[in-house]
Amino acid sequence: MSSITKQKMGKYTYLYESTSFRNDQGRPRNKKIKIGKIDPYTGDTIYTPEYTQRLSASQVAMPPEKQKKDPAQKEVIEILDNIKDYGVYWFLSELAKKIGLLEILQLAFPAIWKEIFTLACYLIVSDKPVMYCEDWLSENEGFDVEASNMSSQRVSDLLCSFGEMDRNTFYRAWYKHIQEHEYVALDITSISSYSQQRVECEWGHNRDGENLPQTNLCMLFGQTTRVPIFQTSYSGSLGDVSTLECTTAKFQAMFGKNESAFIMDKGFYSRKNINMLLSKDIRFLVSVPFTNSFAKNQVEIERTDIDKLDNIIITSGEPIRGVHKIQDWDNEGTKLHIHIYFDPEKALKDRNELFALITKLKKIVITRIDYDKYKTKIERYLVIVESEKAENGYTINVREDMVAHALETSGWFILISNHMEDTQQAFDSYRMKDVVEKGFWKYKNNLGLDRLRVHTDERAENKTFVAFIALILSSYVHNTMKDKQLYDLFTFDRLFLTLAKLKSVCISGKRILRPLTRQQRVLFKAYDLPFPVG
Repeated sequence: MSSITKQKMGKYTYLYESTSFRNDQGRPRNKKIKIGKIDPYTGDTIYTPEYTQRLSASQVAMPPEKQKKDPAQKEVIEILDNIKDYGVYWFLSELAKKIGLLEILQLAFPAIWKEIFTLACYLIVSDKPVMYCEDWLSENEGFDVEASNMSSQRVSDLLCSFGEMDRNTFYRAWYKHIQEHEYVALDITSISSYSQQRVECEWGHNRDGENLPQTNLCMLFGQTTRVPIFQTSYSGSLGDVSTLECTTAKFQAMFGKNESAFIMDKGFYSRKNINMLLSKDIRFLVSVPFTNSFAKNQVEIERTDIDKLDNIIITSGEPIRGVHKIQDWDNEGTKLHIHIYFDPEKALKDRNELFALITKLKKIVITRIDYDKYKTKIERYLVIVESEKAENGYTINVREDMVAHALETSGWFILISNHMEDTQQAFDSYRMKDVVEKGFWKYKNNLGLDRLRVHTDERAENKTFVAFIALILSSYVHNTMKDKQLYDLFTFDRLFLTLAKLKSVCISGKRILRPLTRQQRVLFKAYDLPFPVG
């Protein structure tokens, strides 16, 4: 039989769970465990986390007709109903204040900024559809939004309550806030949709190889801050080249002409696009594909002389080689900076992998195992000739011309620019472009946008905008984790699970927080955020 007893020590009155029992000799004994204390100023009862967790588990296991019948536990059960997660709210809201995001959201969306911010936080920490946001909010205290206001229907209403003008107000203010004359990395991703009603969802080249209509989402990242600054969407049937002119026009209309430079991969290269960028006086750095004779010619010119000590380019791994040239672009005297790079480690790796593949193909021809699977590659690299002298009745010869063709540009890549003449700087700037690719990966994985489960263009645009807000926050989280070596201690998901363990309970209108754990203190210090207060 257990009972709760009180014992006053100093200014506090402590609570104990007292359990009577008999020992092995049959003598009565009593075991006391401290389960909490009474606040001397408010008179509120503060129970230990271990006791509340134990009671919570026992309450769930108890038959319904017996729940909340024990007077000694009634107060505790009522308090348990009020315990909510608090750490995630405090962390994300304080981070949003620190980077200026909350202030800009209030400026652009004065009536609904709290709902947009709450939904963005949900996208970051949950992998469930937005229809479950109401349930999540009922378990998280601190967001100044009623859980019922984030029901599935209310979220649908929210996603129809603002438009392009509101979004553009945010983009302008956000870009002005973070602008550092920095380079802008640009890329496009495909987002598939199950909807048959969205006008912008069209069949096209799906980058994920899926048989679904899609929308192309174009995003620009700042390379210094490593956070998104602007996004726009296009019809799914348009490719990278077709969208560049429209994107640059939107960018200049939104932010005016500035010192930013567009950094793009080879999907955006075309002579038409380069001429368009030059005509608009837009600075750029773009990779040139080897389907273009211009790029192949540069390799042939430098092939024998690039491997010199004077041409060393420092990387995060083994050094590579790079040279710079200035070359005429057109007949009007326009000149471009050409950067030619050679990575001998990658060239050797590609060569070894191709030789290993060809050896494997020769064995497949002999054994006939998986022949159909590799038939195309066998025909590309091997010549099979019938021969009465051969033991198997045929000979296998390697097509050396195809091997040479496959390896002729291996390890090489070309960048061109209208403003950047330093080869090391050009390499470093281009390699930092992966912040865009990582950003899109977060979109489709962390933020649940691999499928758009909305049925109108307006709602889809606004959902991707809310995800854009979430991506700003998650980018800051990721960047700090990387800069402060927090990935040695946490994963992205583990960080938020650690924060979620910080609970709050509201008693008589007053918020009472559990003490911070060591790991929670580490996180708040790493992000230079204040410790939570009630």
